[in-house]
Order: sequence, then structure tokens, then C-alpha cells
Amino acid sequence: MVVDSVYDAVRERFSSHGGYLLQGQELKAVQNIILKNGALNAAIVGQPAYKIAELAGFTVPVSTKILIGEVTDVDESEPFAHEKLSPTLAMYRAKNFEDAVDKAEKLVAMGGIGHTSCLYTDQDNQPERVAYFGQLMKTARILINTPASQGGIGDLYNFKLAPSLTLGCGSWGGNSISENVGPKHLINKKTVAKRAENMLWHKLPKSIYFRRGSLPIALDEVITDGHKRALIVTDRFLFNNGYADQITSVLKAAGVETEVFFEVEADPTLTIVRKGAELANSFKPDVIIALGGGSPMDAAKIMWVMYEHPETHFEELALRFMDIRKRIYKFPKMGVKAKMVAITTTSGTGSEVTPFAVVTDDATGQKYPLADYALTPDMAIVDANLVMEMPKSLCAFGGLDAVTHALEAYVSVLASEFSDGQALQALKLLKENLPASYHEGSKNPVARERVHSAATIAGIAFANAFLGVCHSMAHKLGSQFHIPHGLANALLISNVIRYNANDNPTKQTAFSQYDRPQARRRYAEIADHLGLTAPGDRTAAKIEKLLGWLDEIKAELGIPKSIREAGVQEADFLAHVDKLSEDAFDDQCTGANPRYPLIAELKQILLDTFYGRNYVEGGVEEKKEAAPAKAEKKAKKSA
Repeated sequence: MVVDSVYDAVRERFSSHGGYLLQGQELKAVQNIILKNGALNAAIVGQPAYKIAELAGFTVPVSTKILIGEVTDVDESEPFAHEKLSPTLAMYRAKNFEDAVDKAEKLVAMGGIGHTSCLYTDQDNQPERVAYFGQLMKTARILINTPASQGGIGDLYNFKLAPSLTLGCGSWGGNSISENVGPKHLINKKTVAKRAENMLWHKLPKSIYFRRGSLPIALDEVITDGHKRALIVTDRFLFNNGYADQITSVLKAAGVETEVFFEVEADPTLTIVRKGAELANSFKPDVIIALGGGSPMDAAKIMWVMYEHPETHFEELALRFMDIRKRIYKFPKMGVKAKMVAITTTSGTGSEVTPFAVVTDDATGQKYPLADYALTPDMAIVDANLVMEMPKSLCAFGGLDAVTHALEAYVSVLASEFSDGQALQALKLLKENLPASYHEGSKNPVARERVHSAATIAGIAFANAFLGVCHSMAHKLGSQFHIPHGLANALLISNVIRYNANDNPTKQTAFSQYDRPQARRRYAEIADHLGLTAPGDRTAAKIEKLLGWLDEIKAELGIPKSIREAGVQEADFLAHVDKLSEDAFDDQCTGANPRYPLIAELKQILLDTFYGRNYVEGGVEEKKEAAPAKAEKKAKKSA
């Protein structure tokens, strides 16, 4: 039901966003197949719009989301007035709001009594409309400004409906219940659920020390806080090259007993972590100090959990969630036995300020990605003196990992005014300093320091706004083909931007504060902030300039142009691309991406990135030099 004053605008919006307005004989043809012998035609149930059109004898674009019939009758003579269980929608013109509600009431009484009704209006300035609609609709779920299918499930767009995929319709609809089973459900119950945004927060370590030479100053806080037993967790390289000595010498001079665990390797395993936890249990530290890049910090965080809570089951800790604030499994309280200090010796992961860690069960190969603010270190130390001798490859991969963190955090559905500034500032620092840090190394300590700071600032941004499908795919790509994580992100990020920069996505991620596709605009804002644009540039031009800058910096840092150039064999990649796509879809990072992906779309991004092509919506970029091999075509047929 659409009020006359906005009918034409709504009609145009439907048309431009995947709706197909049936005309003339098309409308009659669809009306003829909706019902069969007076009942719903089973052949249309659950079918996509283009299939239903084919059944009716005409064609529409495969990308069509819904067939819309503009009709007038609200009685049983109109097939579109019946329940259709398919992407076919009746559209009625109403004289005014009251007329629209009257027509809606008749349709509900005819076939939808007890189920769900939905009103789109200004819920804050027109409360009387909400009340009027709620009073007249005989439905158990009365949704305001909410997509009816997802909103009816509950919790995604409101907090009054319990999450459920079984939607009772009460005695109105011939059901015994209208929600969860209980005596109260013998009474017809209505719920008016206004759209509400989640309470957000911005969490980070209690203390962050930065600038060159800040390490001993920060350790002084550890000492003055009264800590007496410190366990340092690091890798063999840092231990053998004296990095751990810079910590133990300061602590021992102040009378703090120290122990060093230096067996951490890349992608820490449960075996190594348990070994470190055994050392912690015997040494009984009151502070655990992680020293290194992402792997030592991940290992230290998980040792911390095992030391404080040995009863922990990682299968439960690793359960995925839609909202970190509403998890089924609550993390135990941390910091009772020991505090956590993180000292980063790389410029990229941001782990020193994030609530994330990953451990691999070496017995099964299962990775357990843990995410909870209980894992956030109590203190982060970002002393650029520790990265002056960092090799060029690590500088490049880590720097582009930080670039990806900031880009994904800025367009995430959980991005907020608190995280936006950090994402933008991190990108600005990286744009201005990453090339010099890469080429000049310790000869340009200012550039090294600013890149080091930028990585931590980007870490704060994504610790609170989370990431997206670039990281989802990079996690799986790195795991399968042993591509360094930062390199995997660098390879994928440009095509992910092309994929996300769409104001009419196949699906939009469900999160209440994210009310419309925004990634395209926000990528353009990044380009503006980085000084890449000129007055008068349109959004598309700004995004192209952002992509151009990424191409330039990747070339300058020696990044391969494709996954194939990174050393992955075509046959091996094509043999695994379906599994990579499925696993990436199931990654925890996917839920914060601004565009909710189809598995087939992730597969296309991976294929395009493998062959060095630009992602093109709904097709393959035509490039003679990057034409897919016969093996790829065969892989597509199997998808």
C-alpha cells in the first residue's frame, strides 16, 4: 500500500533497485500463474523472479529481485492479493494514510491474519500513525521501518522480538502460539517493534605508550603497579637477537622476576600455546608480556586465557556471533591472575590493541579465531625503535595490512564517528610515510615511526568497527597457500572495493544503524581525505582515484599483480577456490562487510584476483592478456 503523494517516487525507487514493474500482458500472464485451481501454484513457490517470468511466458533480467503488479482490487478475485510465497509483490495506490491502512486491514483479514504487518513512516515525528496502524492490524508482529522478513525474525532490527525462525500466528492464524511456547500464548498478543540502533562502545587498552624510546618508560608503569613476576612470550628470532633482553634487563633491575617463553612460531598451534600455559602455571606470573608481531601476541593472549581459566573449551570461545555484545557464550573475566602487556615489533597487525586472536589445533588443522574484548591487552607499547631494522618485505606486507584494516573499518556496518577518525588518520599517515619507510628504512626514522603509529591507530579502528570480506578471503587464502596475511590483503583489497562500491547490492548486511548502502560514498570520502580528488569530481571518479593510489603504492612496494604472480599454481587454486569461497563466507569478518556476499560473488572476486583482472559487477572484465584458462571455465561450470 503506497500513499498517493509518494507513489511515483516509490515506484521509481523500486524500478531502479531491482524491481520489475509488470506492464499490460505481462501483468495478466503472472496473474494467470499465481493460482492453480483456486490455490497457490506450487510451481512459483521459492522461485527467483526471472524463473516466475519464464513460467508466465516472458523474460526479465536475471538480476531482477521482485516482480511488481500494480493492482486495485483487495478481494479474492485478484491473484496478487493472495499469499504468494515468492518474489511477487502487489502494489496498491492509496488516497491517503487512512485509506492505505484500510486496504491493508482487508488484505490481512483475507489471508495473512496473525502473521506480520509492516509500516514505513516517520516513527519519531508521526507516533500517531504507528499507534493507528498497530491498533488495526490483526498480526502478531507489527514492524516499523523494518524489512519484514528479517525484522520478523527478531533482534536484527529491534529488541522486542525474540530471535526465532518459527513465527507463530496465534489463534488468529490457527496456531496455538504467537511466539515461544507458554500459557500466555493462548492470548492473542501484538508487538509493536520500532527500529532501534545498537548501543555502541569504543574499547582500547587502558594505556598506550608510543614514540621512539617509550619502552623503558612504559615498563616503569609495570614496575610501579607492583608486578613481581613477568612472563615474556616471544619467538626465537627476537629472543636470539636480544629484543627480550631489552625488557628483562629493565625488570630485573627493579627486582621483578622474569621468565621467557620463546617457542612461538607463525600461526601458533594449541601444542605450543599449551606448552606456554604450562610454563605460566608453574611460574605463576602476575603480568604476561607479549613481544613480537601478530603470532606472539595471539599466542600470549591464548596462553593468558588458559592460565586464568584452564577449564576453557576453545570450540565455545570460537563460536561466531552477529553482535559481539550479545554472544551466546560469554568469555570469562580476565586479569584476575595476571595483566596483559603487548609490545609490537611489526607495523601492521594492530594486535597490541585488538580483542582478537587465532590459534590452530595442530591435531585437526582446525583454526579457532577468538574475538572478545576480554582479550584486549591492558597496555600496548608502540616503540618504533623496535621496528627500525624490520625487513622491506615485512614493512610492505604489514603496511598494506594496516591500509586494509583502515579501509575496511571505515566502510564497515559497525563504523561510527568514534572509529572513523582513526581509520582516516591511519590512512593519511600510511599514504604519506609508507613508501619512505619501505625504501629508506632506519635511515628515515620519522617515516618508520609514523607507519608504526598508523598500524596501531588502524588497529584501534578495526577493533571497534571490525573488518570485512577482504580479511575473510585473506584468512582462507593464507591458510591454504601460505601467503603472508598482509600480502593476501594487498592482493584482494582493490577488487573488494570494486565489489563493495555498489549502491544497489545483491544483499545488504543486516545491522540496524546501517540503513542504506554507504560504501560507495565512504570510499569517495577516503579519497577526499587523502587529497586524491579535485573539485567537481563525481563519486565514481573519486573511487577510481583511490584505486589508482592503491595500484601505485602496491607497485612501489613490490606487490605482485595477481595471486598467480604470488606463486600459486592455477590447477591448485582452481581445485580449492570453491572451498575457499564457502569458508570465506563463513568467516567472522563477513558479517561486518557493507555488502552481504553470495558465495558465488566471493568466488568471482577470488578468480578475478588470481588472474589479475578487475572485478566487474555481473561479469568478467574483458582483457586479452588475462583471459581465463579452460580450467577456469570448467571450474565455473561446476559452481
